[in-house]
Amino acid sequence: MRRFAPTTLSLLVAGALALAGCQQAMAAENHVRAPVAQTQAKERGLKTAIFAGGCFWGVEAVFSHVKGVKSAVSGYHGGTKRQADYKLVSSGVTDHAEAVKITYDPSQIRYDQLLRIFFSVVADPTLRNRQGPDRGSQYNAELVPLSAEQTRVARAYLAQMKRSGVWNGPIVTDVVKARTFYPAEDYHQNFALKNPQHGYIQRWDAPKVAALKEFYPGVYRASFLRD
Repeated sequence: MRRFAPTTLSLLVAGALALAGCQQAMAAENHVRAPVAQTQAKERGLKTAIFAGGCFWGVEAVFSHVKGVKSAVSGYHGGTKRQADYKLVSSGVTDHAEAVKITYDPSQIRYDQLLRIFFSVVADPTLRNRQGPDRGSQYNAELVPLSAEQTRVARAYLAQMKRSGVWNGPIVTDVVKARTFYPAEDYHQNFALKNPQHGYIQRWDAPKVAALKEFYPGVYRASFLRD
């Protein structure tokens, strides 16, 4: 996925993206310490899961700094192949959600631990069809398990979150049935790594990575995982 245009074009594309899709923001998000999962995942071997949590740049950036994550690919979950296009998806006219498919090693990081990280520093589970400055169903926070074990753990964790009292509003994030995942365009992959001075990255996604380092230093990886 690294076949890409010259640097000049890359910069032009990045600049244009500031005006569409993932929107510029005026302030960083608040982060919380989500509870330790009471139901732990029991998995062996490399596993894959999908997380939708608003603009995929930040979701990818956080998971790319987590030890045990082997791959993090930004893309579109659901909808049709023909409409799996950034301009169409970000307009809100498709049935896709911006999402990240990650592959991880459960011997280093369990699925329930990934859920805790996700709700601590990536997504606000009290918001529907929006995250941060972004509005629309394409930015809805959704858990997309790819196994029966992940489904069991995800449902248990959401139920625990609802009882925890950590969040001020009702938990509205859902577990959704897995549909087709379409990798996003090349320029979206490793976006935070390639565009650290981008306004959106600085205002919204860099604070998420900083919160990951602060909250969970034991699983934080300083280097950005390149996919």
